[in-house]
Amino acid sequence: MDFQNRVGSKPGSGGVLGASESNVDRRERLRKLALETIDLAKDPYFMRNHLGSYECKLCLTLHTNEGSYLAHTQGKKHQTNLARRAAKEAKETGSTVPVPTTGQTTVHVRKNLIKIGRPGYKVTKLKDPVTRQFGFLFQIQYPEVGLDIVPRHRFMSAFEQHIEPPNKAFQYVIFAAEPYETIAFKVQSKEVDKNPNLFFTHWDKDSNQFSLQFFFKVDPNTNGTNNQYFHSRLAALGLSK
Repeated sequence: MDFQNRVGSKPGSGGVLGASESNVDRRERLRKLALETIDLAKDPYFMRNHLGSYECKLCLTLHTNEGSYLAHTQGKKHQTNLARRAAKEAKETGSTVPVPTTGQTTVHVRKNLIKIGRPGYKVTKLKDPVTRQFGFLFQIQYPEVGLDIVPRHRFMSAFEQHIEPPNKAFQYVIFAAEPYETIAFKVQSKEVDKNPNLFFTHWDKDSNQFSLQFFFKVDPNTNGTNNQYFHSRLAALGLSK
């Protein structure tokens, strides 16, 4: 190979390295550095086969010498497989551990809990005798709920879910508590009255029952005797604004 007639070279010099020669030189420097800092005897994935070559048991790759194997361990493929193996082991043990990645960030594996089915429930339709408002009482039973777990709930728009075609006339009430499956109830898409005398939640630790009661607000534009009665009763109870 003629190194003297390359662009930028001087007579008698070795010439300017091309891209392939630069990669070879870089890999050689990485190999020497790895040999000085890494003890292959402690590497669980390093193996010498009966042919005298070396194998990576994690990536199933074949290498002619130790330097080639060490250069492989610094590559993207080996680092990605290390991250996958750590994530798999963390999932099997059910713990949360940091997973090594090729970048500077650390990925945390969420503890994987096995779902044990849907909780029992009871739904009661309500009508407040004073305000004439309609509402619901949800009673959800969690007999096998996890320790220190408090059930949660939230109201979800029909456009947030992807199970049914969105219908703006309805909304969903979501209940969740580990290790039970999350359940939802479809109700009218009306504004919920958050007045503390009408809206409340309660978690009974003795019976493991979570209760949610709420009422819908009455349309202020409603005409007739019912609307007048509604406002008069609110004023009598001190609930009007």
